[in-house]
Amino acid sequence: MKIAFVGKGGSGKTTLSSLFIRHLAATGAPVLAVDADINQHLGPALGLDEADAARLPAMGARLPLIKDYLRGSNPRIASADTMIKTTPPGEGSRILRVREDNPVYDACARPVELDGAAVRLMVTGPFTEADLGVACYHSKTGAVELFLNHLVDGRDEYAVVDMTAGSDSFASGMFTRFDMTFLVAEPTRKGVSVYRQYKEYARDFGIDLKVVGNKVQGQDDIDFLREQVGDDLLVTVGHSDWVRSMEKGRPPRFELLEDDNRRSLQALQGAVDTSYERRDWDRYTRQMVHFHLKNAQSWGNERTGADLAAQVDPGFVLGERIVATA
Repeated sequence: MKIAFVGKGGSGKTTLSSLFIRHLAATGAPVLAVDADINQHLGPALGLDEADAARLPAMGARLPLIKDYLRGSNPRIASADTMIKTTPPGEGSRILRVREDNPVYDACARPVELDGAAVRLMVTGPFTEADLGVACYHSKTGAVELFLNHLVDGRDEYAVVDMTAGSDSFASGMFTRFDMTFLVAEPTRKGVSVYRQYKEYARDFGIDLKVVGNKVQGQDDIDFLREQVGDDLLVTVGHSDWVRSMEKGRPPRFELLEDDNRRSLQALQGAVDTSYERRDWDRYTRQMVHFHLKNAQSWGNERTGADLAAQVDPGFVLGERIVATA
């Protein structure tokens, strides 16, 4: 199951995504954690010190390797150089699985120990001084989008993505890549503004969106959020001494997380697991192709010198029955 955490900067989306990752890992489920925000905070939120987090291999810096592997023997892709962030898989493409070992994970993923469990962590990579004035941050996050386009995950497998803050996630088609999107909102007008943008932008794409109210201090805050977002409000989260200790670099064992917050995480998992029954791989593939054709026409064809529409395999539908190509 693919899960996105979104919200405005400072809403607590990275903290909540890290708590959800810890929760899933504690259940014994296989978890792939992806930091798709160029402000790279997920590693430290999962307990890495700043030095170790800074040494994580950046997916954006390994894009040629990712493209070359995913291309496989797909005859519709003339070369890895003609692949862009939206290139969809087809017959002959290499498909990624959550549980497997492969060269992409070898190059880009690192294990993170969480109270005896382990998750794979991948990061898009920070915006560096060399990028200033000459690069767009989508050149970093594009590696994540291409990765998700080729990822097949099943029931009780989880890929949790901490997304770029604000409505910037809509600058690419990556917002359609998820079974469930959790929007983290504070009980303020600014806190729900991103929700309204997400709701509007996502309306025509069948996005499964639930709101997680964060930094809630009482019933008045809950009533405000319910008034603003209605039934999309799934759970609320208040003050946590456990989180405060974690933010100081001294996280207690996860089993000591407050009962109310533990129940909130269980509700998130319940919503994700329920969404499995609504999976529509045909729609998922159509949306992938839709955004690829848009990108091809607007900039991809000119940049690569190729007709990228020809990369679309009309008979191919991504799904759990796809047999991986060696």
